[in-house]
Amino acid sequence: MPTILLTAPYMIPARERFQPVFEHFGLDVIVPAVEERMEAAELLAYAGQFDATICGDDRYTPEVLAACAPRLKVISKWGTGIDSIDREAAVGMGIQVRNTPNAFTLPVSDTVMGYMLAFARRQPWMDREMKAGRWEKLMGRSLSECTLGVVGVGNIGKAVLRRARAFGMKLLGCDIVPIAPDFLLENGVEMVALEELLARADFVSINCDLNPTSRHLINARTLKMMKPTAVLINTARGPIVEQSSLEAALAAGQIAGAGLDVFEFEPLPKDSPLLHMDQVLLAPHNSNSSPAAWERVHWNTLRNLLDGLGMDPADLARFQNA
Repeated sequence: MPTILLTAPYMIPARERFQPVFEHFGLDVIVPAVEERMEAAELLAYAGQFDATICGDDRYTPEVLAACAPRLKVISKWGTGIDSIDREAAVGMGIQVRNTPNAFTLPVSDTVMGYMLAFARRQPWMDREMKAGRWEKLMGRSLSECTLGVVGVGNIGKAVLRRARAFGMKLLGCDIVPIAPDFLLENGVEMVALEELLARADFVSINCDLNPTSRHLINARTLKMMKPTAVLINTARGPIVEQSSLEAALAAGQIAGAGLDVFEFEPLPKDSPLLHMDQVLLAPHNSNSSPAAWERVHWNTLRNLLDGLGMDPADLARFQNA
């Protein structure tokens, strides 16, 4: 009987719902206590005990993978991002790494628009003033008066740009790979270098993958290139932004604000200066929130798991439609 390590925090609460699936396919399931992710040391405690895993952003380092091999056959990632898994090392050890591409494009791109509207129209701040008994009109902007710069024009970046176009924004994009000319022409997107994007944009949205070229892409040097009236939005991965440099830039008034769904260290430490900054909007890595999207990912993750174990996933349909 294959053993599964279930550590995906979005799927663990629904474990009982999927228990009939595990039983049908003869899978034994280990469910550790998980807050946000399993660190390498925590995973090492389970090394050699499981044949496959349904994981979140767990730290599958080369050391962890070596300790789990050769028993571990497949890592089925709940969601899209696999930056926490050393895929090259995994493939070299014969361990499959599977995920759900394009899983959260719609809710994440909606979240970016929500941040831009909040900062442009000042609604969270006016709500705060009203509830404190103060009738104070804060100056807002129309998004049509603003320029958006999107760093990373992949599935989510494109969705953000399409939404922003409907608001009449000036659109800039930046990417290390060529973007289809028809998308750029149809949506009025101007591709520029990162330095130019940062200098011109009123809102900078981070939508690239986390990889060696993007880690700390936004740092003390690049933050200095932004307008003092600009707002940084990160719904991608925390380590793309060097958090200490962002905190310093915000404290010094170097940029006007930030909308952050992800952080370099998660959960965000309780002593983080960000928690006390009025010009910052924070969320607990939740821009993927969508019942419909989560449902698709649940079942696709199970399908990837079974397929990776050499089992026919066709029977999943009878449980999915039950």
